[in-house]
Amino acid sequence: MRKSIDAIRNKKIRVPFFVPDISKSDKLAVMNALNSHMLTAGPQLRKFEREFAKYTGSKYAVGVSNGTAALHLALKALGLKKGDEVIIPDITFVATANSVLLTGATPVLADVNYDDMNISLDSIKQNITSKTKAILPVHLAGKICKMTQIKKIAKKNNLLLIEDSAHAIGTKLNNKHAGTFGDVGCFSFYPTKNFTTIEGGMIITNSKRITEYVTSARSHGLTKSLAERYSKGKPWDYDIINPGFNYRLDEIRASLGLNQLKRINSLNSKRFLASKYYSKQLEEIPGIITPRIFRKKEHTYHLYIIRIKNEFGQNRDEVFKGLKKAGIQVSVHYKPLHRFSAYKKLTKTYGKLDNSKQIYKENLSLPMYPGIPKRELDYVVNFFKKISN
Repeated sequence: MRKSIDAIRNKKIRVPFFVPDISKSDKLAVMNALNSHMLTAGPQLRKFEREFAKYTGSKYAVGVSNGTAALHLALKALGLKKGDEVIIPDITFVATANSVLLTGATPVLADVNYDDMNISLDSIKQNITSKTKAILPVHLAGKICKMTQIKKIAKKNNLLLIEDSAHAIGTKLNNKHAGTFGDVGCFSFYPTKNFTTIEGGMIITNSKRITEYVTSARSHGLTKSLAERYSKGKPWDYDIINPGFNYRLDEIRASLGLNQLKRINSLNSKRFLASKYYSKQLEEIPGIITPRIFRKKEHTYHLYIIRIKNEFGQNRDEVFKGLKKAGIQVSVHYKPLHRFSAYKKLTKTYGKLDNSKQIYKENLSLPMYPGIPKRELDYVVNFFKKISN
């Protein structure tokens, strides 16, 4: 692992934004899967689904090809269609909006809280109309939304609740895992996430009906799995009740996910320690706002996002240029949805997006990954200390 990390470094990149944690046991699991005669929709996927359901405390889990597929299938399973409106936060990855649009429904952009960048309760209420059918909160950066209150709003207004938990593997509120508060929870296992299957996602729910739909819909709508088609009767004798998609998760990625899931608590602990170190070193610098450090399971620090305020003496973009020149890879999460050309036409909002607009001017995501060396953390910290003087 150490060699692979060092191999990606060069004179231009002193601190990479992210390095995936791939262990020897991960590679062995993948090789074992490659030796199987069934490379997709097989026993490793079923085991991965069982273990993920157990880990999150849900009744059912269904593996799919990516997090966007998870959101799309979840919304389809809940019956979202053209003419419906779904409330989502303005600050999120574009996949949240795209998954709503894929159903024909309209994303309605809500403002976010200034402190944690999660969807605002007041903005949710302002954006509810007669067309609203669902709320889709996003647990940004690994910090869980105010789900108790959001659930009350959904219940009061007879709305569906889908959780975008792409950043929140391992995150809990009152010992209840993110993704289990609503009708459906959706996860992503993209390489930068808290654990990875390279590409992949998972849907969790307590509904048997939803589970049956997404299990069929992820594989074209077939009523029989690959294993069932070759073990019971004629392989071609299946039905299509509802046309579906090609959103399967193969055995190789399922094996990798299953093995990474065993280490998730350790991986998250390493993120927590790195975030805690960042905050301790940076919080005393005027003009930098660091994220609040919560107890381990309340925030899993998929991202470590700071704010660059006027008192710092340089704006966010100037700091970004300096970091890039110093060989430190950073990013912004995220460009608000209302700023994209497509979404200016395809989304709505019934309120103001003041916090979102202000946050976008200030936020900056620092390098964060499990096991990031202290020398890299110090290099980043010392950069800020140097330019703040």
